[in-house]
Amino acid sequence: MPSSSQKYSDEGLNLILFSIPQDVILQIGTGALLVALLGSKALSETLQAISQASEEVFRGDRLPLLNPVETESEPS
Repeated sequence: MPSSSQKYSDEGLNLILFSIPQDVILQIGTGALLVALLGSKALSETLQAISQASEEVFRGDRLPLLNPVETESEPS
């Protein structure tokens, strides 16, 4: 157990020319996670809108009415 006179080292990521503290890495990771969550929510809403629009195409309300072709029956 460390004594109260010892301080915890906040090393973080040590690179050759500089080091990045753990606090900064945590902030960047949190921001990236929030952006990913918001992006996935927007993507799911967009995909739902696209699927509803494609459903409208196949519903048949906007398709033109076709006259049935009458075939002449051959005399037997």
